[in-house]
This record gives sequence, C-alpha cells and structure tokens, in this order.
Amino acid sequence: MYIPYNELPNSARVWVYQADRTFNQEEIEVISARALLFIDQWTRHGEDLKGSFAIKYNQFIVLAIDENFNSASGCSIDASVRFVKSIEEEFNVDLMDKMNISFKDNDNINVVKLSDFQEFAKQQKITAATVVFNNMVNTKEDFETKWEVTADKSWHSRFLV
Repeated sequence: MYIPYNELPNSARVWVYQADRTFNQEEIEVISARALLFIDQWTRHGEDLKGSFAIKYNQFIVLAIDENFNSASGCSIDASVRFVKSIEEEFNVDLMDKMNISFKDNDNINVVKLSDFQEFAKQQKITAATVVFNNMVNTKEDFETKWEVTADKSWHSRFLV
C-alpha cells in the first residue's frame, strides 16, 4: 500500500536506482504513475507492504518500505527489481549498473564508470570536497543524511589522492 514518502519512518528500508541520464518531465510523470501502481500492489507472500517512492534530481528513483509494518522478502525484492527493469526497458535507460558512479560538478550531475571516477580522482578532478551520491544507503534516515555528501564522507574516499 502506498503512503507518502515523508510519512515513512526514518528506519524505512530504501533502494536507490541511479539512471545513466536525466528523465524528462513526461517520463517522470509516467514513472511516478507506474510506481504508485506498483507500490499499491507490492506484497510479501500475499501480505501488503507499506511503501513509497521518490524521484530525485530527475535521475534517481528511490523505492522504500516501512519494515516495521511488514519486512521485505526475497520475492518482494525480486518484484521491485522486475519493476525497475521494466522502467529501464520502456525508457531505454540503465538503472541497475552498480559500476556507474555519480557526482556533482556545480549543479550538473555526472554519471561515469567506476574506472573513470578513479582516474578523475587520480587527476584531482574529483577531490574530498566533490559532492557524490552514496547509493549504498539502506534506510530513509541514511538516504536523507548520507546519500548526497562530499567524497571524503563516503565510500568514494578510498579513491581520493
């Protein structure tokens, strides 16, 4: 069952999917409508899940569930992955490549391969002060406080010179 994102507890579990390009307004409207339908029907072994979604910077899709209500199961996680893959196919976008790294350059969000990110760090085009997106966060609270951070405060720091 869908609930507004801001009504989820801070302990809600999140999954962040990063697109390799920005979505236009029409795509965001379609993705939002599909996400609402998916979440309204999202279950764990026939039991409702209380969930929500957010789209950030027209490029990141965040799915979330309140595990205090019902926790995710392997089957329910598989269902969410199928939903994300359907978005990938319909909009010809990559949302599942964990080797893509995103960072800000002024107001622009760049998505590059991990090897390119490492090279940029060596060349000091990416520094401790570069804002990166830590898509490995697991809870709503971490998403809101540790997702968009400087590179020195994320796992990205291992690549800094």
